[in-house]
Amino acid sequence: MTAVTAAAPATETEPETGPETGPETGTGTAAGKAAASARRRTGTARIPAADLPRPRATRVDVLLCLGLLAVIMLVQAWNITRFPTLSDDEGTYLAQAWAVQQGEGLAHYTYWYDHPPVGWLQIAFLTWIPSLITPEWMTVATMRYAMLPVSAASAVLVHALALRLRLPRWSALAAMALFGLSPLSVVLQREIFLDNLAVMWMLLAFWLAASPSRHLWHHFAAGLAAATAVLTKETMLLVLPALLVTMWRHSHRETRKFAVTGAITSCVLAGLLYPLFALLNNELFPGTGHVSLIDGIVYQLSRPGSGSLFQAGTGSHAVVQSWLYYDSVIIYGGLAGAALLVVTHRWSVTARALAGPALAVVILAVVITRPSGYLPAMYVIQALPFLALVLAASAASVSHAVLWRRRSGREGLPQRRPVAVLRWTAAVTLGAAAVAVVAPTWYQGNKTALTQDANAPYRAAVAWMGQEVAEPATTRVLVDDAVWLDLVHQGFEPGTGVIWFYKADLDPAVTATLPGGYRDIDYVVSSPTVRRDAVDLPIVKDALEHSTPVAVFGDGEDRIEIRRIAGGDR
Repeated sequence: MTAVTAAAPATETEPETGPETGPETGTGTAAGKAAASARRRTGTARIPAADLPRPRATRVDVLLCLGLLAVIMLVQAWNITRFPTLSDDEGTYLAQAWAVQQGEGLAHYTYWYDHPPVGWLQIAFLTWIPSLITPEWMTVATMRYAMLPVSAASAVLVHALALRLRLPRWSALAAMALFGLSPLSVVLQREIFLDNLAVMWMLLAFWLAASPSRHLWHHFAAGLAAATAVLTKETMLLVLPALLVTMWRHSHRETRKFAVTGAITSCVLAGLLYPLFALLNNELFPGTGHVSLIDGIVYQLSRPGSGSLFQAGTGSHAVVQSWLYYDSVIIYGGLAGAALLVVTHRWSVTARALAGPALAVVILAVVITRPSGYLPAMYVIQALPFLALVLAASAASVSHAVLWRRRSGREGLPQRRPVAVLRWTAAVTLGAAAVAVVAPTWYQGNKTALTQDANAPYRAAVAWMGQEVAEPATTRVLVDDAVWLDLVHQGFEPGTGVIWFYKADLDPAVTATLPGGYRDIDYVVSSPTVRRDAVDLPIVKDALEHSTPVAVFGDGEDRIEIRRIAGGDR
């Protein structure tokens, strides 16, 4: 958001592109007017980039950005502990961050290289002070507030990147609003997901790559930010080609090779720290008696596919339908915007400036269509900023095409009033139609996020365990990670007392403490996650089958059951 006044070398040029020059020529600035006047006088077909206005954040931009940011933060913070439903993934990342804070290692169980640890190291930093002041706050629901600074930084970066890509002020604000206020964003950005942290770093990388001053250190820093994004969530690898396109488009041709080479080098060297860490711990290659990075990669690549997106009943179809339920506008609109920018790439300045974000949307969309791939619900998080940017950019292109008028004959020939009125009427009509489409969808989705309490069964189950279990220190219970830390704070022994249910079957260190199998367990907190995945976990499956419910909270598929193990030895 800081102003950048350094001018680009005058040798870098941009071909004139007819009507689609508004966002890039900046007709409201002195530089833009001078460039436009020069084109009219000389009829030149090429414009020196030094004549184009440098994007800078004015005081008005800062005030508008801060005002919109306040609205975004208010919407995202409201009801944050109650909606959406607590997830096992959130609990896992927070429990791993807790383990780092407690000096217990990189995870609350054996760290097995399922993801690089950079993500929950950041979560540990974000939650360190609250957990130090009040340890019992270190639970999933309350620590969701730690994600608000991440969402704020990402929203500001979307706005700043839009300005750097020479979108008009209203379009940059629209991109920020789309990213921060979409019901899909409100729901997913609240959650403690590594993807939210990775998006922040990748947006920083794009912002640096589009630097108008084109300093080499900006591109080196972009490579480091991109590496941090990948080490936070490895699926960000998919966006790196789009980042490279942005850097190529916005670097100067005389230093482009150095800039791109430097960015790639810094990104690769930083990324190699992860396998180097594994190598130094003798955990890079598979072997007996230890985990390995290679095994972790093989597991991630061999996860069962979610099925075809276009076939009803598959996991991919269900996940995409859940996205569309909250906001079909940003998904369909973003895809259409990316298609428009691709089609108009040859003659649209805006399309060329947004080539990187448009490519990111295309790549992420193509990956979704793979029938053999695994599609997690949080996958769309990394697409949200690019969907917002290309949708706002395409709206700017359409509005400019509607309002643009070609001057012919002598300079300054005024446009006929009826034509001007017709153009403005068409522009206002299109804007009103867009609002009419967006408002009902956003109202319903955000109303759900701001009013519903999806976590009452979890709170009741945790309260029951705290009140009804007389000796938590010697009681063993299977849970999902959504409530693991809650029970730790109630006095249950972390690791082998309160057991993350996967580990009962999959972690040899935990399985060894259960020689009697399910009989060595006292309770199962049966959540939808536990019931769904128990089919592949023999000990957990037996525990559910040989237990009876002593308390049930909620109803239907989302109910939480406290089940007492029957016939155990304990």
